[in-house]
Amino acid sequence: MSTSTLKKMIVTGGAALLLASGAMSYAAEGRAFLIAPTDGATVSSPFAVKFGVEGKTVAPAGDQTPNSGHNHLIIDGGSVPAGQVIPADSTHLHFGKGQTETELTLPKGKHTLTTQFADYSHKSFGPEWSQTITITVQ
Repeated sequence: MSTSTLKKMIVTGGAALLLASGAMSYAAEGRAFLIAPTDGATVSSPFAVKFGVEGKTVAPAGDQTPNSGHNHLIIDGGSVPAGQVIPADSTHLHFGKGQTETELTLPKGKHTLTTQFADYSHKSFGPEWSQTITITVQ
């Protein structure tokens, strides 16, 4: 094997390793989650909802600070695909002032709550930045 061929193999292998490690760190960069209530909880209305985020900072809507966003709560629905604007309606609640908790009133019965983290313009960071739990309101 020539020295030239060996150098090409080392450079190619090094580049592949860098690409792989970058992809892995991007996939594991953080998460959005609900601190309260917990999955499976039984609550009485009104109840506290507390948001958690790791790997990004919470900032108000419109604040274009890199690696930041704000919380949304989706009632009885799932995550929003990455890049899609989260609707503003009675089941898609926006916390554009950078709030990390709220008080929620829901009718009795089973409900799902989905936290969805999104950018300054309400564009979703995707399912990787959401969590869905099920609660029972008594």
